[in-house]
Amino acid sequence: MPLSSLRGARYALFPVIAIALWSGNVVVSRLSAHTIHPYAITFWRLVLAVALMSVFVPVAAWRNRAAIAPQLPKLALLGFLAMALFQCLSYEAAKTTTAANMAVMTALVPLLTMLLAVALLGETPTAGMAAGGVLSFLGLLWLITAGHPGTLFAGGVHMGDLLMLCASGAYALYGVLLKRWHVGLPSWQSTYFQAIAALLFMLFPLSRLPLAQVWPTRASLPLIAYAGSLASVVLPFFWMQGVKLLGPSRCSIYMNLLPVFTATLAVGALGEPVHAYHLVGGGVALAGVLLAQTWRAPLAFPRAGRISSR
Repeated sequence: MPLSSLRGARYALFPVIAIALWSGNVVVSRLSAHTIHPYAITFWRLVLAVALMSVFVPVAAWRNRAAIAPQLPKLALLGFLAMALFQCLSYEAAKTTTAANMAVMTALVPLLTMLLAVALLGETPTAGMAAGGVLSFLGLLWLITAGHPGTLFAGGVHMGDLLMLCASGAYALYGVLLKRWHVGLPSWQSTYFQAIAALLFMLFPLSRLPLAQVWPTRASLPLIAYAGSLASVVLPFFWMQGVKLLGPSRCSIYMNLLPVFTATLAVGALGEPVHAYHLVGGGVALAGVLLAQTWRAPLAFPRAGRISSR
């Protein structure tokens, strides 16, 4: 095997491990649904993540404080979108939808990011975005209605599916703003201050809860430990390395593995069955995402014919 192929296969391990950890976090979200309040687990996972990153980030951040200070408002909004809003909506969605559905919705983030980039950044739409968007919408419709689209008009869609779609939209907006602003900070420093901002944002909703719902229980402690360490610190490291070595476009394609890994874990850990509509709807939705990522030809609009007179 050529050396370049071996190197490529080794580099691919970074996003694959990141997606495997992300799928574990989806299962943790489902396990937490009736164990701890969404605000509480979001808060405590941030507490743990900030504590762990405080071991190795602050010294370098202090040396780089002149570059960090002007970026704090942007980092605050980014942290709110990705680490507070996305997580809260995900945990709330887990109460009324399946891990497989959550994973498919999350895997739509690259497509939603591209669509938002067209609207907010003025990027040129591609043929893949148009075709992939339609394909993903049809697959998503089949998935969330369990293969019976007619139930959409009878109120048969789970609120959790809609919440998870909103969560994915928030994360897509995060990606667009990250690209637009170019904060220009080392990844760990950016992640650290986003986490601190998200932690501060969570203080308000947490203060609205009864004290009994704020404190972790024995059952929720392992979930917080996974979410705050593996999902919030180790996962970003592997993903950032993957982006660095493979590039953001190639790396984002690996998100298509998220439903596969999650469904495998959900069957074993949660006993969730995989139905035909999961395979059909999820497969079509992910095919749309893959199409949008790979078919980069600019979208051509037909020009109205001109009538000439001589």
